[in-house]
Amino acid sequence: MTPSPVVGRILDALREVVGAQPVGLHEPNFSGNEWAYLKDCLDSTFVSSVGRYVDRFEADLAAFTGSGHAVAVVNGTAALHIALKLAGVEPGDEVLIPALTFVATANAVAYCGATPHLVDSEENTLGMDPQALRGYLRDMTEMRGGVCVNRETGRVIRAMVPMHTFGHPVDMDGILALSRDFRIAVVEDATESLGSTIQGRHAGTFGRMGVLSFNGNKVITTGGGGAILTDDAALARHAKHLTTTAKVPHRWAYFHDEIGYNYRMPNINAALGCAQLEQLPGFIASKRSLFARYRAAFSGISQARIFEEPAGSQSNYWLQTLVLDEANSGLRDELLQSTNDAGLMTRPIWELMSRLPPYQACPRMPLPVAESLVRRVVNLPSSVALATD
Repeated sequence: MTPSPVVGRILDALREVVGAQPVGLHEPNFSGNEWAYLKDCLDSTFVSSVGRYVDRFEADLAAFTGSGHAVAVVNGTAALHIALKLAGVEPGDEVLIPALTFVATANAVAYCGATPHLVDSEENTLGMDPQALRGYLRDMTEMRGGVCVNRETGRVIRAMVPMHTFGHPVDMDGILALSRDFRIAVVEDATESLGSTIQGRHAGTFGRMGVLSFNGNKVITTGGGGAILTDDAALARHAKHLTTTAKVPHRWAYFHDEIGYNYRMPNINAALGCAQLEQLPGFIASKRSLFARYRAAFSGISQARIFEEPAGSQSNYWLQTLVLDEANSGLRDELLQSTNDAGLMTRPIWELMSRLPPYQACPRMPLPVAESLVRRVVNLPSSVALATD
């Protein structure tokens, strides 16, 4: 089927950047010390949750991000689950999260026995809108005994989870002001934004804790993995204890002093991560170069724009993002079909949490921007190698 004129121009612009051969959405790049470190790990026989690469990866992450401490775990969802528990989230609480996010953000809240409270997005960040949220909280909450309470449900709003969508930082000044004014803890979902900065400070280091992901499709990968960032040494120790089944250290005895989780990152995954982290500055430079190529190729298409990092921030451009204007939002599905039929993998943004069966009944503020964005956003091929092909 011949695509419509607008979709045809978008397809031509996409081919101008990535070529006509089939290409994936985001493929990992292994061009450094991966094989050497993996072999060293195998030769040592320490491939599970104990080994020098876990310690090195945590130290390297802390040094790169400027965080006081990093605790490596099996995936980003596990990192967020533990961070929320350490932030004081209890069964029966509510946690503010963007309605427009990957489902893991909501799932981690549910793992704590808490309820996601869905928040609208901001057009120029794609993330949580602190200005709209401030007015909403002013109208529907009250302070009781030093905590913020939802007047309609009677539940404590214990934490908020701003998520840096596709690597683009949210308005953390606005978020932190809300945290202070309403006494709501901040746990940053920085799972997509390793290497992104706000005024030179790394995403994931603004809240009480931040969490990272190293899934196979992230900027760097450990195959599967995540991490908790914090400047609080006591929180870091507790995070490492909880994620190691809460086992009290001893040469041979097995004594566990609280309910823990088998969440520690294996040494073999950390070995891969150490090699990947060495290359991260180059990966980000390549992704920024790819963004510039996309921006130039799409500059003549008035019906869509390539999303650009918010002012005052530097994005890792994890996933390159095309935003259709509202008048052409009805072309999204045709665009997805035409590009994927051509072997150029694209995908829509996630479905709103408010539309997923597990979270349809969750409390929510009005979501006009999120509901608009979900109709208009398409991710484009974003692999590091595309910057030089």
